[in-house]
Amino acid sequence: MRMTFVLLALSVLFGGGLGDLAGADERTPQERQVDDALARSLRFLAEQQKQSGAWALDDNGESTAGTSLAVMSFMACGHVPGEGPYGQAIERGIRWVIENQQDNGMLVTRHGTGPMYSHGISTLMLAEAAGMVSDADAPAVRRALERAIKLILTSQAVKKDSRQRGGWRYQTNSTDSDLSVTGWQVMSLRAAKDIGCDIPKEAIDDAVDYVKKCSTNDNRGFGYQPGSHQSETMTGTGIVCLEVCGENETREAIGGADYLLDRPIRANSNFFYYGVYYTSVGMFKIGGDYSERYRTHMIDLLLPLQNQDGSWKPEHGSERGAGKIYATSMSVLALAIEYRYLPIYQR
Repeated sequence: MRMTFVLLALSVLFGGGLGDLAGADERTPQERQVDDALARSLRFLAEQQKQSGAWALDDNGESTAGTSLAVMSFMACGHVPGEGPYGQAIERGIRWVIENQQDNGMLVTRHGTGPMYSHGISTLMLAEAAGMVSDADAPAVRRALERAIKLILTSQAVKKDSRQRGGWRYQTNSTDSDLSVTGWQVMSLRAAKDIGCDIPKEAIDDAVDYVKKCSTNDNRGFGYQPGSHQSETMTGTGIVCLEVCGENETREAIGGADYLLDRPIRANSNFFYYGVYYTSVGMFKIGGDYSERYRTHMIDLLLPLQNQDGSWKPEHGSERGAGKIYATSMSVLALAIEYRYLPIYQR
């Protein structure tokens, strides 16, 4: 698997953008704009890496979530650990995340109010990177991933009432659940299962049941928790969860996709960059006209918001303090879906 990713990554000509992946002559003007935007964003991210190998999400210091999002951004654009212009940066980021794993398996530098967010993001990164790292790094990545997955499964198993069962919340011992935290854990479990980790079928089934409970009664989107009003961001999250778990084109997912076509995410949407990522991945997973129409919308929305230095910056209250690394990584991960380099992007 690593060699496949290396060969793909070596076809990326950094100075000319990422369009060479599909043949420069075959790229439309819009696609070339996306390639250029992504190349500039990767340069920005590389310049922001700390001496330790980490990235910071905000002004509060180095972050496992920020580092993992940055690492996945490079890999989503075809770069792999130890190869090419960003290979060393990717390796250093992965190693830093592993070095900061807690005794209980938690992948977080600061527990704060919601450590399961960071843990889910970082676990997903390790699962995606496991098939790309060198033979020297592979055992450490695998050990860290297995410990991280064990924590996710243990957290899911905490006793909860029937409406909350199967999902995850901010803390490992939370007795309720929400779709936002659940999304990262579900993708982590699915990615880990795809590379051979032992993930009980019951864990996936229970997670799917919880996600479906977050769908509205008329199957027109997903809410933060069962009974909540739907939002664009949570609708994208719900679609992603069902699709990656093999629940393809369910009435809940298709209803959510119809909702997103009628009400696509806007620059002033709550948790905009979070939604940029999840709605893009969700609609891509649905495919067909849903994917094509939503991608056009997302390109038209995101490219004008990119700063001259290649970054994106959160401007609205819900995300204003999250910082450029977060917004840039989420934008890259959304725009790079069509390259299909991250295993989780495969249909």
